[in-house]
Amino acid sequence: MKKMILKILILLLLLQIQFANAQQPKYRAWWNEQYLNKQYESPDNKKLPLIKVKGNKFVTEKGDTILFRGLSISDPDKIENQGQWSKKIFEKVKELGATIVRIPVHPVAWRERTPEKYIKLIDDAVKWCTELEMYIIIDWHTIGNLEMELFQDPMYETTKKETYEFWRTIAKRYSENNTIAFYELFNEPTLYFNQLGVASWSDWKKTNENIIKLIRAYDKETIPLVAGFDWAYDLTPLLVEPINAENIAYVTHPYPHKRTKPWEPKWEENFGFAASQYPIIATEIGFTLGDESINANGEYGNAIINYLESKGISWIAWVFDPEWYPSMIKSWKTFELTECGQFFKEAMQRNKK
Repeated sequence: MKKMILKILILLLLLQIQFANAQQPKYRAWWNEQYLNKQYESPDNKKLPLIKVKGNKFVTEKGDTILFRGLSISDPDKIENQGQWSKKIFEKVKELGATIVRIPVHPVAWRERTPEKYIKLIDDAVKWCTELEMYIIIDWHTIGNLEMELFQDPMYETTKKETYEFWRTIAKRYSENNTIAFYELFNEPTLYFNQLGVASWSDWKKTNENIIKLIRAYDKETIPLVAGFDWAYDLTPLLVEPINAENIAYVTHPYPHKRTKPWEPKWEENFGFAASQYPIIATEIGFTLGDESINANGEYGNAIINYLESKGISWIAWVFDPEWYPSMIKSWKTFELTECGQFFKEAMQRNKK
């Protein structure tokens, strides 16, 4: 009996010691921690020709001019959470005739998944696109006024520091990789009719120049894309204050609702004029009139494609997703195209050279 009581006391003592140890603070070795700094490694890093800026054109190392035609997928975090993240998506994109894929990274998804885990999704995309011989745009997909850190919706919330950290991480990771041809620094700058505060073009110009300098500390080859105000539509400030950096390009999002018809003279005034001096990419175009049908948007679709092609402006259709608007596919299961998706498929294949 005494031996049993002794065993119980010893057991209770051991449990007490374990409990006490569990309550002790666990110190992390913070002095060994580092930011993400491992470079993406692949024997296919240079499989695709490096894209450079020459005058107002994109060219390969051999000097061949490229006019990109492609589309945006939805955020990889969304796709993976829905159990759909796979090479098949990129194969379907390739079948449409795309030569480039835009990958939008939302700040909220970047934070919640964590950069360490999100990078794995981008690594997948780089591997698959390299195998399929399609280029990539990495897009920091936020909408609002970065200068005052006020944004259109919660999913776009970020800070200047987070934006700088994002691009530092991306540039370190993917320098020396030719598949990622472009870094789209900020999706859609807007003051939202001054509801998001104030910012001057000079302020925005300086912020972009700072991001570009930061990127080039790690990656001197990938081309930064700079957007104008009015939800990345208006490039008229370039007439007075272009970005002070070489090997860059500019972005416009000429959706049909941006201006009333006739569109072409306004497009020329607002962004088209710049194509004679700088390379331009319309990184978002799409069917946003009425019900997303060809009946409501077909006139615009033909007009914008003809205009961009005539000006030598590369273009990206939004969006290859069955839920985000305007949808290019009806379902992840069938990948059946909507009228919008069918239109841009035909436009890519018709203009393919």
